[in-house]
Amino acid sequence: MSPPRIPGALFALLAIVLAACAGTPPAPGDDVARTTDLAMRLATGPRSDADKARDAGRRPAAVLTFLGIEEGMSVIDVLASSGYYTEVLSEAVGPEGRVHAHNIEFVLRMRGGVNDEAMTARLAGGRLPNVVRLDAEFDALGLEAGSLDAAITALNLHDVIDGRGEDAAQAVLLTLREALKPGGVLGVIDHAGRPGEDEANEALHRIDEARVVAALERAGFVVEATSDVLRHPEDDRTRNVFAPGLRGATDRFVIRARKPAEG
Repeated sequence: MSPPRIPGALFALLAIVLAACAGTPPAPGDDVARTTDLAMRLATGPRSDADKARDAGRRPAAVLTFLGIEEGMSVIDVLASSGYYTEVLSEAVGPEGRVHAHNIEFVLRMRGGVNDEAMTARLAGGRLPNVVRLDAEFDALGLEAGSLDAAITALNLHDVIDGRGEDAAQAVLLTLREALKPGGVLGVIDHAGRPGEDEANEALHRIDEARVVAALERAGFVVEATSDVLRHPEDDRTRNVFAPGLRGATDRFVIRARKPAEG
C-alpha cells in the first residue's frame, strides 16, 4: 500500500516550518510547541514573501521562544530598520500586546530613506494595529520607566558600540534598562567576531561576543543564557558580513540578558 500523498501546498508549508526550527537545540516540550506554533503562524500569515524567505536564515520563532516573548507583552524592536522583526514580534505578542518599532533618524535616512519607506509601507492602513512607530533618538524615547516586558535588537549593537563608543553605548543600554520592567529581558542578536580582534571586527561589521557580554553586565544586566540557534561554524569570521554568499549565513550569537528583579 502506497503512503498517503501530502498536498503540495501543505508540503511547502511543512518545509518552511521545519526550516524555521532546524538546528534548534533540545528544549522543553512547551518551548518546542511554542516555537512550532509561532513558526506556523509566521509561515501562513499575511507577511511578505520577502520576509518569509528570510525566516530560514533568521529562525525567528526559535529566537523569540528562547527570549521568552509571549502573547500580551509590551516590547520594543530597537533600531528596527525596515521592520522584519517588528512584524514577527507583532505576531508573537498578539492583539493584546504592543510593539514599539524604533528607529533613529540616521537609520531612517540611510540609503536614500529605504528604511523609512519600508516601515511606512509595512504599517500602512493600520495592518499591524498592535505596532506603534517610534522615530526617536535614544535620549528621547519617551517610554515610561518600567513599561516594557522585553526589548530586542538584531544585528545592531556592534554599530552602536563601535560607532558611538563604549560610554555612549552604555547610555543606550541604561536607557533600555530603565524602560524595562524589573525582570524584563533584553535580547541581543549580532554577527560574531573573532576574540580580541576588535579593529578587524569593526571593519567587518562584527563584534566579539565577550565584548557584548561585558557591556551588558556593566549596564547592570544579568546575562542569563546564550543560544546557538543562529550559529554557522563554517563562517570563519574573517569576511565582511555583506560579502557575496555570506549575507544571511553569518555566525551569529543570541544573548538573553535580564534586568534584575529588584532593579
